[in-house]
Amino acid sequence: MGRIHVGVYVQNVQQPECALRFDPLVDTGAYCLTLPASWKERLGALPLCAQAEVQTADGRVISGEVCGPVAIRIEGFRTIAGEVLFVAETESAEGQIEPLLGYLTLEQAGIAVDLVRHRLMKVPYLDLKRVA
Repeated sequence: MGRIHVGVYVQNVQQPECALRFDPLVDTGAYCLTLPASWKERLGALPLCAQAEVQTADGRVISGEVCGPVAIRIEGFRTIAGEVLFVAETESAEGQIEPLLGYLTLEQAGIAVDLVRHRLMKVPYLDLKRVA
């Protein structure tokens, strides 16, 4: 399976001068937009932050911090308001935290992953269905 990276711009909505631009890995198994904890201060003071326990792909449970609100613009798609999960890096080279673009952020932005062509595509309609 191929790897999909896409340009993302994140901005503090209360301090627009505090922003980041990076190319995360699209990971539909990840919860949301996940960044190294060392990047947090570059986004300035975020008013809503909460500690969270997160499980990694290898089954470890580690601490993270979910913060927002931030404006998130995924290259080629509309800007959304959301939050970021900051996770501390580990000591080993294999344990470096790679920025991840997870399923919650993708769904909120109306984006689907085309696994055949290894690209992101706009969802034509947001779901507004009532389950009978």
